[in-house]
Amino acid sequence: MRVVIGEDEALMRGGLTLVLEQAGFEIVGAAEDGDDLVRKALAHAPDLLVTDIRMPPSHTDEGLRAALEVRAARPDIAVLVLSQHLQRRYASELLEQRSAGIGYLLKQRVANVEAFVADVRRICAGGTVLDPEVVSTLLRRARRDDDPLHRLTPRQLEVLGLMAEGRSNAAIAERLTISEKAVVKHASHIYDELELPVSGDDHRRVLAVVRYLAV
Repeated sequence: MRVVIGEDEALMRGGLTLVLEQAGFEIVGAAEDGDDLVRKALAHAPDLLVTDIRMPPSHTDEGLRAALEVRAARPDIAVLVLSQHLQRRYASELLEQRSAGIGYLLKQRVANVEAFVADVRRICAGGTVLDPEVVSTLLRRARRDDDPLHRLTPRQLEVLGLMAEGRSNAAIAERLTISEKAVVKHASHIYDELELPVSGDDHRRVLAVVRYLAV
């Protein structure tokens, strides 16, 4: 898998490069600002773009805007936002732009290299990986009275919340101490209540999560 990294801190950039190369990834480009990140991503067409949110020159949201620009031009490129900043709007923008190949992890909570590499592989394979703290922050909002999520049962909301954390059906079943078949049944009811069109299960799953996390 080919990777382009957007990170202005030299030690972090070097550490990411080392970890990913040791895991078998090929680093084809590294950028220290948003404009250079866009150029290198479009030039090298990697499988994955890993970026911080805040990069030069203003250190606000250059990394995120670069990632969204790249995804608009090349929707086949997966994106992992790896940042110490947790902001609801950024995750929502990423999730709403495309249905797969998205990750948002917090630097300070990445304590296990093997787990991090597994998350990176999952994102490259088209999965969605969100740090639980990101999910919690996204959920701190007032829902409208007519929000279809109000129609979900407490158990269905639990299942959908775990989906939003990027957990598989098997992992959800283990967490809730129910069968995997029961998880599938809950998911089906969730899709019906949210009036999601019949399509591939993975696509409806991500649409449901986007609805759940919508700002």
